[in-house]
Amino acid sequence: MAVTFWAGLALLLPACLHAAWSDLFRRLIPNLLCLATGLAGLACAGVLGGIDALTSHAAHVLIALAGGMLLFRLGMVGGGDAKFYAGCAGWFALPQGPGLLVYVGLAGFVLFLGWFTIRRIQRRPIRAASDRPFERLPYGLAIAGGTLLLAFDLI
Repeated sequence: MAVTFWAGLALLLPACLHAAWSDLFRRLIPNLLCLATGLAGLACAGVLGGIDALTSHAAHVLIALAGGMLLFRLGMVGGGDAKFYAGCAGWFALPQGPGLLVYVGLAGFVLFLGWFTIRRIQRRPIRAASDRPFERLPYGLAIAGGTLLLAFDLI
């Protein structure tokens, strides 16, 4: 494995772990963490791949942020989830965007199955604190997991 992979992972792994923990226990992904994650990914892209890589990664961030904000506006995801996904997108070039979406989606499906199973075992209703149906799941876990799965898949 390349040294650059481990150097990048040394930055990405703690960000993903912190976001997952924070979303699970505090139901909040800090804005500064989202920004730092994205900027670190863009910096690594620029250093390792030059201006072409930086452009591709930046385009991925902008598209992910626009899509995430649209989903937030529709009440389908939380704002922190949308921003953290965009920050994670900074670690991957635009052609890797569909892969990130697939991995995060798969991780979200596993999260949903686990969350649903736990709620059923506890015989607790699956209810949100608000009327927004997708606020029930701490989706930062799925974003972090999918991001790390893609990072390891690309080695």
